[in-house]
Amino acid sequence: MARGGDNLQVLSALDAAKTQWYHFTAIIVAGMGFFTDAYDLFCISLVTKLLGRIYYTDLSKPDPGSLPPNVAAAVNGVAFCGTLAGQLFFGWLGDKLGRKSVYGMTLMLMVLCSIASGLSFGHTPTGVMATLCFFRFWLGFGIGGDYPLSATIMSEYANKKTRGAFIAAVFAMQGFGILAGGIVTLIISAAFRAGYPAPSYQSNPSGSTVPQADFVWRIILMLGALPALLTYYWRMKMPETARYTALVAKNAKQAAADMSKVLQTEIVDEQEKLDEMVTSSGNSFGLFSREFARRHGLHLLGTASTWFLLDIAFYSQNLFQKDIFSSINWIPKAKTMSALEEVFRISRAQTLIALCGTVPGYWFTVALIDVVGRFAIQLLGFFMMTVFMLGLAVPYHHWTTPGNHIGFVVMYAFTFFFANFGPNSTTFIVPAEIFPARLRSTCHGISAASGKAGAIIGAFGFLYAAQDKHKPDAGYKPGIGVRNSLFVLAGVNMLGFVLTFLVPESKGKSLEEMSGEAEDSEEAGAGPGAGRAVRPSEMQMV
Repeated sequence: MARGGDNLQVLSALDAAKTQWYHFTAIIVAGMGFFTDAYDLFCISLVTKLLGRIYYTDLSKPDPGSLPPNVAAAVNGVAFCGTLAGQLFFGWLGDKLGRKSVYGMTLMLMVLCSIASGLSFGHTPTGVMATLCFFRFWLGFGIGGDYPLSATIMSEYANKKTRGAFIAAVFAMQGFGILAGGIVTLIISAAFRAGYPAPSYQSNPSGSTVPQADFVWRIILMLGALPALLTYYWRMKMPETARYTALVAKNAKQAAADMSKVLQTEIVDEQEKLDEMVTSSGNSFGLFSREFARRHGLHLLGTASTWFLLDIAFYSQNLFQKDIFSSINWIPKAKTMSALEEVFRISRAQTLIALCGTVPGYWFTVALIDVVGRFAIQLLGFFMMTVFMLGLAVPYHHWTTPGNHIGFVVMYAFTFFFANFGPNSTTFIVPAEIFPARLRSTCHGISAASGKAGAIIGAFGFLYAAQDKHKPDAGYKPGIGVRNSLFVLAGVNMLGFVLTFLVPESKGKSLEEMSGEAEDSEEAGAGPGAGRAVRPSEMQMV
């Protein structure tokens, strides 16, 4: 196994560094990207009902308008398609051009597209929705780049003792982003409601949606540009990570100089040792080589498949919270409210769930990941999600009868808690730790894109599957119903539990030790295959 002294001094210094101010700067700078991502991706689900009322209301009908199924699917899902493409593209680019240079690009794309999506205009409802979808696709593309880059930058800056907690803290900002989406929507809808009071749809169909309501969703979407803009300057000031500069760009002098500044200690640049390290046979194989498949093939399969399965379950719940709340009568029937009151109530419910179920789970992970390890947290999370899904599905009729709503919401919040104190966090952390530096961002991008493919299945599949067998929503075909959908999701979680066994434990190990880069340089002369990455079966499981 690679010993500390055999690694480059600049990398050993980073591994052994005490937690310092620059770690927190890195968490905040990378974390604000995630905060923005979550805000942008989730705030659309708060305003879809409002979009339906503004653009698709037929005043002769007893109920207010809602987005037609294909439009609802496009508006909710187009950003995911963009994210998937962005994860693959920017993940690859981050290994080619460097983490830092690509990091600024993704942020600017997010800022521009957030503003543009709020400025979606058109003469017809279809025109507005098409423009909105176009900009949300490119917004998603920028967000996609943030996944592999934020995780890789944080893992390459962190020390080995608290690396898990640092990457988890970046990811945990997602919880605050969801919370911020809910709070901003609450404030804006409450302000407009107070300024422009309106009757319910039942009592006055045309007066229930005030013309000013059109500003509400636009302001909410455009505010997504703010946090990203605020961190742009700090992102540009961060030096390139030492691991990229040394192991990929092969510039030991620059890496030593950058980290001497950051760590405020003198670091020797060891160009000869670096040359030996990066030219060894084990440090030159590509992503599609047999060598990569032998060393990391199962790891990549493990990280990609578990993320895929998790996101099917995670997003099918998250995007359709408002439907679940309506089906258990937590939000009154649409026709009994004005347009802005409906937005207010949906965002209030979403904010409560975020406060109770979403945010705490992330921070439990931050606190415990370097104590109990990634493997145990992921297994526990998948197992408990299965249990709670079954707990919702088996007595589903009981939960929907009046008086039992609170129990349903508590169970629902627990499913979220164990997603976040579980696979939602660990699937993000592990791919940033177990692959070689020159492929790290690409492999994280592949795993993340696989997750987004799961999110697309979860979001769209569930939209159609959860329809009632006997009385589906307008425009939908009958599905298998919410209860059977929950059974399917429980099965998905169980499969995630099984596939977790492919993923190695990286707690307390240096990145080079996990990827086999350090061993290779040491054992370059010891014959083929002497220095190899650790296989899942050899990893000591928790």
